[in-house]
Amino acid sequence: MEWRQYAEQMALLARDLLAQDSVQGTLDEIAAAAVKLIEGCEAAGILAVSKGRAVTLSACGDMVEESDRLQGELGEGPCFDAARRVDGERLFRIADMTMPQPSWPRFSQKARELGIGSMTGVLLYTDQQDFGALNLYSRRPGAFGRDIESAGWLLASHAAVALSTARTVEQLEHALETRHAIGEAMGILMERHGLSEDEAFAVLRRLSQEHNIKLRDVAGHVRADSSAQD
Repeated sequence: MEWRQYAEQMALLARDLLAQDSVQGTLDEIAAAAVKLIEGCEAAGILAVSKGRAVTLSACGDMVEESDRLQGELGEGPCFDAARRVDGERLFRIADMTMPQPSWPRFSQKARELGIGSMTGVLLYTDQQDFGALNLYSRRPGAFGRDIESAGWLLASHAAVALSTARTVEQLEHALETRHAIGEAMGILMERHGLSEDEAFAVLRRLSQEHNIKLRDVAGHVRADSSAQD
């Protein structure tokens, strides 16, 4: 993609990001945009490490969540190295994951098993032992050259601004879990009662208002009832 065209796409993305009504929506849009706009990028995600625990804040494409989980579980990987560096370099690029990676042998072996051929990422922030990173993945070795770094930086800048408006990673993780719970409850209602997506959400919202309980708690009751009936 020519840089003029890319700049136009980034301008459109900035407009779309402003239209999002939540931090989570913004992060999801950024991850999706990375896959759409960056040549060779097959999956993208935003990883946060909080108190030693890896949290996938957003994922577009397979392999993202498993890669994040492995880095957190093993305590090694390119994101951890980027966060620990003292030279100020905030970008990493693994040109060929199929080659030995002595810096993190356990992660690189698992990454190869996941089908990761190459990977690049930008550190979003560091705060003592906590950090966040935007990661891009390809199944093909050599997918990310130096000319792609500017594109990654532009997307990462948007992600960093979005994260700066969120007070804690725990809040984002809670919001993500809430969305998953509501989505699962809607799916149950849709399947069992033949409702549309909008109708299922309307039922959850009505129950929340009638019983004066949070939407997430209503979703939890629906899921629990479904498990009891199965």
